[in-house]
Amino acid sequence: MKEISQLVLPEDVKYATDHEWARLDGEEVVIGLADYAQDQLGDIVFVELPAIGDHFDKGDEFGTVESVKAVSELYLPMGGEVVAVNDALEEAPDLVNTDPYDKGWLIRIKPTDLSELGEMLDKSSYLESLDG
Repeated sequence: MKEISQLVLPEDVKYATDHEWARLDGEEVVIGLADYAQDQLGDIVFVELPAIGDHFDKGDEFGTVESVKAVSELYLPMGGEVVAVNDALEEAPDLVNTDPYDKGWLIRIKPTDLSELGEMLDKSSYLESLDG
């Protein structure tokens, strides 16, 4: 496992305390799994994602990731409607391990309340939460 100083944590995303990330892209928000979480899980072998059109509230479970170690639930850091899912993960779930902020994204949502993005942690606050 990586040391905290070795984690890849982009400045242009917000982080949830349960290790999902969110990035604003136009009027949509891209959601993924933070480098810390994928590193803790180990090799990801399966990702279960919702259907396009599904609606979720902030904090709702929207899917699972299965690794060689465990199955972990995914929680939406902000409410919204799913407008896209990363179909590439069906054939290559390990993209979440190798490229969690680009090719390994999970879903795109149309947010219900964009202000919920501002309630998430920035990089330094997220690092503090990991260190504590």
